[in-house]
Order: sequence, then structure tokens, then C-alpha cells
Amino acid sequence: MTNAIAEPAAARRAHPEMRFARHDGIRLPRAKAEHVDEEMDFRLGEIMRTRALTALFQPIVDLATGSVAAYEGLIRGPSNSPLHSPLQLFRAAAICNRAVEVEHLCRRATLESFARLALPGDLFLNVSPDCLVRPEARYGETLAATRELGIDPQRVVIELTEQQPTYDYELLREAARHYRAMGFRIAIDDLGEGFSSLRLWSELRPEFVKIDMHFIQGCDADPVKLQFLRSIQEIARNSGSQVIAEGIETAGELKCVRDLGIARGQGYYFARPTAAPPLAITGEAAGFMRHAATASRTPTAGTLARPIPPIASTALIDAVYQVFESQPDVQSIAVVEDGAPKGIIGRYSLIDRLARPYQRELFGRKPCRSVMNASPRIVEAGASVLELGQLIAESNTHDLADGFIVVDKGRYLGIGSSQDLMREITRLQLIAARNANPLTGLPGNDPLNGAIAAWLENGESFHAAYCDLDNFKPFNDVYGYAQGDEAIRLLAQTLVDQVDADRDFVGHIGGDDFMVLFRSPDWERRCQRILGRFEAAAAGLFARDDVERGGYFSEDRKGERVLVPLLSLSIGAVHAVPRGFSTHHQVSAAAVVAKKEAKKIAGNSLFVERRCRQE
Repeated sequence: MTNAIAEPAAARRAHPEMRFARHDGIRLPRAKAEHVDEEMDFRLGEIMRTRALTALFQPIVDLATGSVAAYEGLIRGPSNSPLHSPLQLFRAAAICNRAVEVEHLCRRATLESFARLALPGDLFLNVSPDCLVRPEARYGETLAATRELGIDPQRVVIELTEQQPTYDYELLREAARHYRAMGFRIAIDDLGEGFSSLRLWSELRPEFVKIDMHFIQGCDADPVKLQFLRSIQEIARNSGSQVIAEGIETAGELKCVRDLGIARGQGYYFARPTAAPPLAITGEAAGFMRHAATASRTPTAGTLARPIPPIASTALIDAVYQVFESQPDVQSIAVVEDGAPKGIIGRYSLIDRLARPYQRELFGRKPCRSVMNASPRIVEAGASVLELGQLIAESNTHDLADGFIVVDKGRYLGIGSSQDLMREITRLQLIAARNANPLTGLPGNDPLNGAIAAWLENGESFHAAYCDLDNFKPFNDVYGYAQGDEAIRLLAQTLVDQVDADRDFVGHIGGDDFMVLFRSPDWERRCQRILGRFEAAAAGLFARDDVERGGYFSEDRKGERVLVPLLSLSIGAVHAVPRGFSTHHQVSAAAVVAKKEAKKIAGNSLFVERRCRQE
């Protein structure tokens, strides 16, 4: 803990009955004593003595994958007691001056149950900000409990649940720093509902932000709530926080928050709080998530293949004709021997051949190999639609009509049609246009997150590099937004020029923030080239005098004239390995941390997080 923190004058004026005491070098508020209800105090004492508390857990779901990412721990008192409700329990604790004692026991009970159940993922542990700043707060007890129970502190998220106004933000910042130093992460609860949750977000910079269920319920039918959620998601994206939507109860609400790119969700639609929570989502919610994951996955030749039964090369031409005649929707039939395709017969080419008088009588009894196209287009099931599009573009008219044969490691799977392929390419182009950043034309957050998720799912190892301009705001203020847009376009072009288009992915997160996903083995050299090329090109954005001076004059927040360095670029990179990351949110969060380290270095800089992350 740091040296003593002065009592805020605003806090004294707003809450005059609050008194302060010293604890571990910090001045802490001491609650005003209230009349103690003896019967209530006795009931509470019995609960404390017998530890008659039950921990319930509600899953928190990763909305990109549908997997359970974490559990929120909730407490209930004895079922036959008026203190069964957590609201009544903590109200009684406050009246009986046992708030800190009860809260610490609740934390202990939750941690013990979490360890006993061996639940996967993270644990969200409810903590009242008021208890953090009380003089009787016992710092270090939560860490000791995690060590005793064998729980990695990095899996524990301290969820600040606001019960009353919070005034001493400086003290809370210190408490948050204290918990982070021990390995815990921070979340704030009920954003939009509490007394000061937006201020808490700004002051504490939490890793997670939970949106109050009021804004979630009915959001699919309320444009005002939808706009609120969209704004919160944009703030979170730019501040490095992950949003958790609380109170999801319908498929419409789930679709709404998922489409906004919100990271995680929680609510009755997935599961109710229970003492033995599910390890995976089931029922309607599971079906919805499976369908959403399939729909968002980049389509391949395998997804376009229609399982049309093939024929042998010895089959008669007349038999093929009868298939076409009886099944109007079949446009092509593959000729297959021992599972391997040998050719393809198209409906229109065969009908055209047999249309002349007596042709069917003359050729109908011959084997179909005599009329098949022996050089069909054959593609592996994993080929992307973009690769297929290039293949079809190089095809002749005959191939376009016949379509293409899809195989899995050489064995026949089905037939793909050019019409289905063109329809899918058009759909993807519309999605790309909708998701592209209008300033740079680069893919936005949804395609970027999809690429990360797909590479992780495929077991690919890559480097995620977060790119951010330094001193961009004062540059905008002095040189104007048009020149600011030019700087962003310059950075975008520099990134595109220095990546391998066949291996790497460039995404525009928003503003002056970009993410590059490198599969190129020489990724670090490419990053250094990006820094060098941008530094040289960015000089053209400034007046000659500013370039010679090495900076330009602007006003700081105090209105004083200061010299601001020229624009520079910070890149923070992290090695994303499937064994260490399971979601795109984890990769993005790690890259944001690396970027913050890079920005601590003056000028154009690259920071690489080289610590190996493993599960």
C-alpha cells in the first residue's frame, strides 16, 4: 500500500457523517454506527458460527464460441431463514456492523465451492467497494484462500458490486491496484444502474464491464437500448474492456448482443444460478450458438457440396439420362471409381448430345465414360470460396455449366454448382462491405474477430500485433481532421504493403487503432519495416519547420503551449498459440496489454510479449 491519501473535500461535503481511520498507510472511511437489532444480530451470528451459507454459480458464456468462459459466484443464506436472500443478508450485516466479516465469509464459501466442484474457466467473485475501504477490511485474505485451495489468482475476477454511493475514487484505484498486483482482474457490475458506475469505469479501467439487465431485456425491440449498448461496446473496444451482457432471457436478446460484438453473456436463457452448475450450455441456447457459429464461419467447398450420388464409369448413358429426367434439380453427376472421381457429366451437355433424332437409341447402351468430361474441376473440401472463385474465373463455359467435384483427401464428397458459389461470394462481399471501415476499406472488428477465432479453432499459431498512433489527438487538433484521416490512411496502406496477403490479415479496429495477424515467419522483420516506412512517410504530413524542429506546438489540458513530438507508431505483439488462448477476446486483450507497453517507449516502437502463455 502507498502513503496516506488525503480525504477528498467533495466526499466530506456529500457524506458529512463519514469519518476516516488509518489502515495500512491509507485513510479509510469508518461507517456511522447504527442501532443494532439484537434478534437480527443473533440470527446473523448463528449463520456466521455454523457457516450456513450456500454458494450458487451462474455460467458466463463466450458469445463467439458458445462455451462457458466463467461463473459468477452468488450467495444464499439458510433456506428457512429471513436472511436467505442476499439482499436481506447484507442489509442485516450492515445494520449489525458485520459487513466486512460477512463479506469475507461469503468469499471464502464461494472459493471453497468453486474449488470443490473443479469448475472450469474464471470465477467472478462479488466484492462491495464499500467493504474495500473500511478499516476492518482484511487485505490479503482472498489471495491466501486461493493459494490454500489451489486456485490460480489469474482465474479470479473481483467483481465490484455497488450497494451505495462511492466517493473516494483515489482509494478505490489503490485497492484495484492492490488486487491486480496479486494477479486478480477487476470487473464492475450493473453498468448504467449504479450510483457511479461510469465514473468507476473511467477510474479503475476494469478488464470486464457488466451491463445492467435493464438495457439487455427487450433490446432487440427497443432502439434506445440498442443505441446504448452500441455506445458501450464502442467505449469498451477502445478502452480494452470486455463487455458482459447480464439478464439475457430470449433468443432475440442473445442475437442482438452477439451481433453487436459483445464478448460474453449471462442470464436465464443459458442457465439459472445453481449449486451444481452445468459445464456446457444445453437446450435451445446451445442450438442457437451452434447455428450462429456455423453461419459466421467462412464457407468452404465442403459447405457448398451437394451429396449427389455418383455413378460408375461402366453405367449406361441411358441410366444417366433417366436420373436427369427424374430429378430436375440435379445439374451434374460425378463418375467415380473406388471413391475417386474420374469425370463429370453435365445435364445440358448430355441432353444436347441426345437431342438429335435416334441419338439416344444409338448411344444409350454405351458406357457413360464415353460422354463424360474426363478433366473436371476437382477441389478439396477445405478450399475457401475465394479460392473457388479464382478457379471458376479461369474456367471455360463448359466447366461453369458442369460445376465442380468436391473431395476429402481425394475421396468423392459431392458436387458444387457455379450458381451456389456466385451466390455465396456475393453474400460475403455484402458482408465485407457492411463490416469494412469506411475510411480505409479494411475489415472491421467482426471479420477480425472471426479470423482470430477460426485460426485458433484450426490450431494455427500466429502473432497478433496491435498498432496505434502516438500523439494522434493533438495532431488532429493542430492540423485538422482531414489531415488526421490522411494519417490513418497512410498507416493502413503501410500495413497492407508490408504483409503477406496470402498469410496475414490486416484489420481496422477503429480510429487510429489497427490489428495485424501474422502467420508469416518473418513477422518481426515486417513489423520493423512498418515502423521505418511509416516514420519516413509520416514526415510528409507536417510542415517543414515542424519536421526540422522534431515536433509542433499545441496546448495541453491546462491551456499551456507545449512542444508535441511528431506522430509515431507503437506496435504491441503477442504470440497466439491455441494451447494458451481459447477465444478471440483473450488474444485481443493480450495484444492491448502489449500495445500499452509499447507506448511507454518513446518514438516508433515494437514491444513483443515473449512470455509463453499456456493453459
